[in-house]
Amino acid sequence: MRRGSYIGRYLRDLVPVAFELETAKEFQVFGTGPSQFKVKLNGDIPKRELLKSTSLALGEAYIRGDIELDRDLYEVLDIFLGQIEHFRLSPAALHGLLHSSLAAKKQQAEVCSHYDIGNDFYRLWLDETMSYSCGYFKNPGDSLFEAQVAKADHILKKLHLGMGMTLLDVGCGWGFLLMRAARRYGVKGVGITLGKEQYQQFSREIKEQHLEDFLEVRLMDYRELPKSGLQFDRVVSVGMVEHVGRGNYELFFKNIAEVLKPEGLFLLHFISAQKEHAGDPFIRKYIFPGGVVPSLREMVSLLPEYGFRTLDVESLRLHYTRTLLCWLENFKKHKEEIAAGRGEEFVRMWELYLAACAAAFHQGIVDLHQILMSKGVNNELPMVRVV
Repeated sequence: MRRGSYIGRYLRDLVPVAFELETAKEFQVFGTGPSQFKVKLNGDIPKRELLKSTSLALGEAYIRGDIELDRDLYEVLDIFLGQIEHFRLSPAALHGLLHSSLAAKKQQAEVCSHYDIGNDFYRLWLDETMSYSCGYFKNPGDSLFEAQVAKADHILKKLHLGMGMTLLDVGCGWGFLLMRAARRYGVKGVGITLGKEQYQQFSREIKEQHLEDFLEVRLMDYRELPKSGLQFDRVVSVGMVEHVGRGNYELFFKNIAEVLKPEGLFLLHFISAQKEHAGDPFIRKYIFPGGVVPSLREMVSLLPEYGFRTLDVESLRLHYTRTLLCWLENFKKHKEEIAAGRGEEFVRMWELYLAACAAAFHQGIVDLHQILMSKGVNNELPMVRVV
């Protein structure tokens, strides 16, 4: 069977627009109407791999340079991912990839494999706040920096902070949210992270910003919270529960509840899915080993079991599309520098990751939700929603 013929038919069933396929031996057009883009195939993509996983087989081919496109990668993926319900996936063949261990040491290694690849790398394409999560674009012309500051302020307003309150940030990253909270509200904050480079950078920032009387950061797993002896008026977690893993969600909420004071508030900011699934094979293999996107309903359904009352749920889905496109644009500006140190395949892998995620949010394959909850009944909060 000719290579182009099989790949062409495979893609034809997944791409809803006309496209061209070029190989070393042939040129084909699929679909009706004007061609929207051209796929140049430089190498074989084994049929068995395509049958195991569409995203993994095509993703690996793109990383190798076996697939080239004549149109912007995000634009093509935005077309392609709209048909994700037709993607091939063999759970049995990929069981080991899709269902990894939930043990603490294993998950710590998985987290570090992503976040400890270098602060200098992330500094190239994140904004000045070093925020690696969805921004909040209040105005059409907002920059990425303005959106990340606005996101922090949006979260802190929802938490109804007051002078001298205590705030825990679970998965604090490089610490911008806590530093903002300390400066604006005078709170006493503790951040916990598994990322060693994040921990080291945040520790330096606390000293350089003279915030030692207000903040501390610990290299700590959320599993260790109950034995820490700490208690907090407020808890926040931004983009961390995606690393907890299905099967550990109950433990996560239980441990948060144990360190949150009665009537305290907890804001959970996380990537969500419409339905429960094990995750995308490409993302799990190359970007976030062990990562799982929870559904909104499974998060909300667990809250009453640990005394949490749901106060507010907000979707920021399109804000994440724009955030990712900003990151992608910044990343492209430093491609040559990154390739010189990490190789062309690394660059193609990260470009694909950022562009695919932007398209996934745009197509509604994933969402971004903030859930605000109280531990027990809190009748002291304003009756109107914070805007």
